[in-house]
Amino acid sequence: MMVKLEKIDGGKISLEIEVAENLLEDALGQAYKKVVKNVNLPGFRKGKVPRPILESRFGSEVLYEEALEILVPDAYEKAVEETSIEPIAKPEIDLLQMEKGKPLIFKAIVEVKPEIALPEYRGVEVDREVREITATDVENRLAQLQKQHVKLHVLEDAPLANGDLALLNFVGYVDGVPFDGGSAENYTLEVGSGTFIPGFEEQMIGMNIGEEKDIAVTFPEGYQNEDLAGKPAVFKIKLNEIKRKELPELNDDFAAEISEFATLAELKVDILNKLKEAEEQKTGNEVAKKVVETLADSIDVLLPAALVDREIDRMIGEMEHFMKMQGLSLEKYLSLTQQSVEGLRIDRRAEAEKRVRADLLLEAVVKKEGIEATDEEVEERIRKMAESYGQPVEVIEEYFAAPGQAEALLQEIRVRKAIDFLVAEAKITNVVAPATEEAE
Repeated sequence: MMVKLEKIDGGKISLEIEVAENLLEDALGQAYKKVVKNVNLPGFRKGKVPRPILESRFGSEVLYEEALEILVPDAYEKAVEETSIEPIAKPEIDLLQMEKGKPLIFKAIVEVKPEIALPEYRGVEVDREVREITATDVENRLAQLQKQHVKLHVLEDAPLANGDLALLNFVGYVDGVPFDGGSAENYTLEVGSGTFIPGFEEQMIGMNIGEEKDIAVTFPEGYQNEDLAGKPAVFKIKLNEIKRKELPELNDDFAAEISEFATLAELKVDILNKLKEAEEQKTGNEVAKKVVETLADSIDVLLPAALVDREIDRMIGEMEHFMKMQGLSLEKYLSLTQQSVEGLRIDRRAEAEKRVRADLLLEAVVKKEGIEATDEEVEERIRKMAESYGQPVEVIEEYFAAPGQAEALLQEIRVRKAIDFLVAEAKITNVVAPATEEAE
């Protein structure tokens, strides 16, 4: 097989591919065996018409289409491998020559991943915002743990207060008529959570167990049910039970109950160490992002639409997967946010372009520096993935044994090493991070 490569405008490559005549003849023979099965001619049983008679009756061109389907995909893949190009879209095929006794010649025009001129990637200057972990951070974390382990007590004789859990029955009316979805029995509502229509929960404060009350509210103009949007309503409610939250006391017993530590002091030390570790990881990720983005922004490259569209597809796929884990479909999300898929794609385009630009940079650094993934790094990555997904190592290994998956894993490791390399070569200046409201 002979291949002529030519670069053309628009980030495309033209491959003129010549396939030897004996391979073309073999493909025509295979095509004949397939086509003849459906041919009926007087004097011959179905599927038994000799090839010379078939060609004389219908023309040899009857076999060309099938032969092309046999030859072209394989010849194109071999040409891609031979020329080491990276196609990012399906090729446009143009048949140049297909005659009996002559080589098959066709042209494949395909958009390829662009080559970039790497900027000076050693010594890029970035700031690293450093925030000291203080005793206040530890106390804030302890307060979160208190809330996570709050205990509920049923009140016997006390009015409903903000923050209490109310068990109530309610029926909603618009123009004196109950509406669909506006009633429930023994519904648990945290007063002050903002779960219900504005003004509803505030009017409940001070109610006693067994008390009944009419609550007047108005549905917001942008309410998701258009039949109710902007309309006044009355909810007849009855308070059945009140539960009040009680935070556990911060002491050694609390520490022993929620952790492996026997004392509160030991728990505080552990929290401090974990907060420091998390902060270090966070700042490390932020520095890596700054280094890559700084270099990627300096690249002069026309981003192929196919690469950007592919990245948008991946981003929306990730989003859909995450929403499914939350029990929400993409269609429902689009309905609630009054968006279309096309609108979503437009919103994601700028971020997708940034990601594609960064990918091109990192792939070029991998190639320039000759970065490779070792067997030990592959094994370690698979082990961590098995732990993360709660699967045996053998299951993850089997997944990456599938065609194409092994190379994806190797490239992931190479890119991660390229990021680490760029960060190690960068000039990083530590600056004090501005205080956040939470820290204050």
